[in-house]
Amino acid sequence: MLIGLGIIVLGFTIIGLDSEPHGFGVMGLTIGPIVTLFGFLFQFFAIFYRGETKS
Repeated sequence: MLIGLGIIVLGFTIIGLDSEPHGFGVMGLTIGPIVTLFGFLFQFFAIFYRGETKS
């Protein structure tokens, strides 16, 4: 789950690093939110994933 949290923080950092005002550049509007969404999806998968159980 720490990997997912790191991906989310990376996405928000990419949004913040955009050189355009108010984050209206390519990094702030496209790349950053996609990376952040991937981080949230990774977290969702990490929470609900069940490993193979041996019967």
